Amino acid sequence: MMKRLTTGLLATAAATAAFALAVPAAAQAATPAAASAAAGSSGYDYDDYWGSYYSGNHKAKASGWIGVDWNRRQTSNEVHLRGKVYDLDHRTYRQGGKCALVRVQAHRFDDHHGHWAERESYRHCGAGGYKRFHFAADDVDSVRVQVCQIGLRSSHPTRCGDWEYLYTAESE
Repeated sequence: MMKRLTTGLLATAAATAAFALAVPAAAQAATPAAASAAAGSSGYDYDDYWGSYYSGNHKAKASGWIGVDWNRRQTSNEVHLRGKVYDLDHRTYRQGGKCALVRVQAHRFDDHHGHWAERESYRHCGAGGYKRFHFAADDVDSVRVQVCQIGLRSSHPTRCGDWEYLYTAESE
């Protein structure tokens, strides 16, 4: 009887010790502080990967990363957007093939009229490939992207997907 009781107590103690060692490690990995420490390792106050976003017909794609760095008084920021735009249209230009285009727009703090003051477009022509791009702007409260197709020599985008908001100051 004593041998059975001792064996049972030892088994319970071993299980309790294993559980006690496993729980703090799992709990620490799941805390918001651990997640934000991992995300904040880039040196930016806010950073995230975005995409993939597509044109309306899925023949163009863009994806990337955004980082926002605020000054100490939280009155000014610097936004960096890096990405790739992919041409997924394998048709020839004679068959109606088009290039990939990503449009980036940033809205400034001081603009109360709804204008997107900072804008840039990045184009890539060449099915199966991609082009890297970098966009930077200061004092921005929103950034959005839209993926479209555009003719080889055209200035009018077509088959645009939805505008996708990558950052808003309220989201921080």
